Amino acid sequence: MVDEKEIEVLSERLEAARGFLHIDEKVKQLSELDAESAKPDFWGDTDRAQRISKQASDIRGVIGDFRAAMQQLEDIRTGWELAGEDPDFADETEALAEDLGRTLDRFAVESWFDGPFDEGSCIVTINPGSGGLEAQDWTDMLFRMYTRYAQNKNWSVEVLDAVPGEVIGLEHASFQVDGRFAYGMLRSEIGVHRLVRISPTDDKKRRHTTFASVEVMPVLPDDIEVDLRESDVRVDVYRASGPGGQCVNTTDSAVRLTHIPTGIVVTCQNQKSQLQNKEAAFRVLRARLYELEERKRAEQIAQLQGEKMENSFGSQIRNYVLYPYQMVKDLRSGIETGNVDAVLEDGELDGFVIGYHRWRVSQ
Repeated sequence: MVDEKEIEVLSERLEAARGFLHIDEKVKQLSELDAESAKPDFWGDTDRAQRISKQASDIRGVIGDFRAAMQQLEDIRTGWELAGEDPDFADETEALAEDLGRTLDRFAVESWFDGPFDEGSCIVTINPGSGGLEAQDWTDMLFRMYTRYAQNKNWSVEVLDAVPGEVIGLEHASFQVDGRFAYGMLRSEIGVHRLVRISPTDDKKRRHTTFASVEVMPVLPDDIEVDLRESDVRVDVYRASGPGGQCVNTTDSAVRLTHIPTGIVVTCQNQKSQLQNKEAAFRVLRARLYELEERKRAEQIAQLQGEKMENSFGSQIRNYVLYPYQMVKDLRSGIETGNVDAVLEDGELDGFVIGYHRWRVSQ
């Protein structure tokens, strides 16, 4: 049963959340945004209006969640007092306290994400490594795992480019995840993922090891400047392959962008029209160029400091072992589980994602 001491702990945690969530500042900021949106010419600049509306909606959501938690704490206090007279209130109050505890845990996790793009959407790209057909199948398995994880978080997924392999799996996959803290959370997945299993394509049933790399980039706001000139980009169109939107297989709707100065190539074919594919491809290209510049800055800082920075992309971060035993283990945080199906089939990744970020902030 909930006692007075536990209620006091919940109250202290909630007050701490008021500080690290910057609730008072957000209330003031929301008032300013609402005043801005009430101006007669607000929708004269549609892009700016949409950005302000989304920002206000996100802030309103944080404030609403915090106020709901405050009300829940009051309900717990009332339930505790009533439970002294009627034991039937005890179980309900205990359930409320457990639920508030989970909410406060979520508030604490969200406080870890203070990067400029952590709260926004992201683009995830999966590429097969060594292993041939096995690697393509592994790419498809990871693609399903992440899309199910996004569904579990009530995030939306927009597939940008998912090219089926000639036999099994995917040649590569690229998709956008839209949801609050999608980029912040999924930064934990950047790197190489290793799979060990009995190959379904091997008649001799031998054990195979294969790899796939995962890249996660922020969806950049329109006001972020990136050195991207259309004159530096070659645009090729071609006929899309595999499943896609309506008429995707009967028109030259797929788009390939080649950024000539860097050699970066981006393809997109899963939108319904060539124009939509081109817009999505440029979105990915902007993110790639931004990440490239950020990586260069990090390397320059490392040289000045005389330190060797870890290159997380291209480094093995997690093992998924299906044979001779079953285990998924993150090599950074040490988080592991024997319930492989829950991870790969059901997308239950929160333990690994949150475990990584808890490890990261403790370093």
